[in-house]
Amino acid sequence: MSEYLLEMKNICKSFPGVKALQGVDFQLKAGEVHALLGENGAGKSTLIKVLGGIYHPEEGQIFINGRETAITSVNRARDNGISIIHQELVLVPHMTVAENIFLGREPVGKFGINYVRMGREAQKMLDTFDLGISAESLIADLSIAQQQLVEIVKAISFNCRILVMDEPTSSISDKEVEHLFEIMRDLVSKGVGIIYISHKMSELNIVCDRVSVLRDGMYVGTCVVSETPRDILINMMVGRELNRYYTRDHVKSSEVVLKCKNLDDAKKRLKRVDHVSFEVRKGEIVGFAGLVGAGRSETMHCLFGLTRGSTGEVYIEGKRVQINSAVDAMRHGISLVPEDRKLEGLYHLQSVRFNSTIEVLHEFISHLRVNEEREAEITQQFIDKMHTKTPSQYQTVTNLSGGNQQKVMIGRWLATSPKLLILDEPTRGVDVGAKAEIYEIMNELTKQGVSIIMISSELPEIINMADRVYVMCEGKVTGCIDYEDLSQEAIMKLATLETVGGQNNG
Repeated sequence: MSEYLLEMKNICKSFPGVKALQGVDFQLKAGEVHALLGENGAGKSTLIKVLGGIYHPEEGQIFINGRETAITSVNRARDNGISIIHQELVLVPHMTVAENIFLGREPVGKFGINYVRMGREAQKMLDTFDLGISAESLIADLSIAQQQLVEIVKAISFNCRILVMDEPTSSISDKEVEHLFEIMRDLVSKGVGIIYISHKMSELNIVCDRVSVLRDGMYVGTCVVSETPRDILINMMVGRELNRYYTRDHVKSSEVVLKCKNLDDAKKRLKRVDHVSFEVRKGEIVGFAGLVGAGRSETMHCLFGLTRGSTGEVYIEGKRVQINSAVDAMRHGISLVPEDRKLEGLYHLQSVRFNSTIEVLHEFISHLRVNEEREAEITQQFIDKMHTKTPSQYQTVTNLSGGNQQKVMIGRWLATSPKLLILDEPTRGVDVGAKAEIYEIMNELTKQGVSIIMISSELPEIINMADRVYVMCEGKVTGCIDYEDLSQEAIMKLATLETVGGQNNG
């Protein structure tokens, strides 16, 4: 009997212009949580797609319980007890939660699919994890966080022996994270081996036993988590020391760039934006904090003209403006980097160049003539500024790692030279090295007079990067905290208020 539940030996995989994996080794024991770390583009997602039968390696072997196994398809992986929760959600939006959980393996009765049984069994699984989600809900009606939880339930429902989690906590609240960790501990106690990919290094000591590091498609080493300082892991990942992680020169500004009064989504029920008021001053970073579903993203959608029928007053540099669409918002110098780059942001079948310049066509197209030299110049400017890893400007953006896709998205909106940049979860799925670079860019932008609104579920980055923080609960602002008074306790106290007597707008 092999010591390892899973062994991957000398795995090699290439794409046009990129050696994604170069002789990578990985081992997983039964009943352990083994973290897989590396910068964006290091090869983590490629490795698990090889394990999941999505990619076929040019070289290498896979052993399960000591026996060499050819994983030639997703079904073959599933037959071998392998289940994967991918970083990018792969649910079918216009099907129910139950239909997604049982997709491809629906219970069948005398008259076809037994929807009653399917709904009952799906609800039982959801209730086991106390998720508060109806099996009959459409996926499209759920928040990103709820969809992430459905993905987790779906993966676990296969009675897997090897479970891969790629950024499973990127969109869920602290309470849901703790619930997830409890589920993981229960699975490990039953002998399941878990491969855990996360850029949140604080999670490693809580839930992981060992950690393996990849860099530039190559295996760097494996360590015991409890015996390895964080600085050593970062050095293994990035090949250098990060002298500064959070870069922020806090400012006290009096010049108001944006003032919003009583933003409201105009819904009578399930109101996510309920008479929200706030202001943003020149050259400052204003954080928006709160639990999942508090209404932070929805508030920015109202401001950016994406919510039909929304009401409220918006003032830019003291002048009242009417914003009925994204075009109106952009005309007034507002840019929005959305939370979900997959559905709301990128043109996945287009190139890095196309995605980088689509919002500034006027800068290189005149009288139907395209100045390709200028287009290339703009693209390269933001590839360099964001330190985006891509073999060329013509690389299809979907072939980039998730973190590099995020960099392309941020660069695209920086190209519009905004007065106000709204960043919704700007470092979601981004490695520690890239996070530090994004924080540095944000700090430089504020020095140039750009104002930033940052929505983040990661309290450490809110606390370290924001000059002021508005906290929301149930669609309302419950308070505003200056950076001198910021703490996790202060934020969570305001984020969990059940009733709001009034709004403190700083």
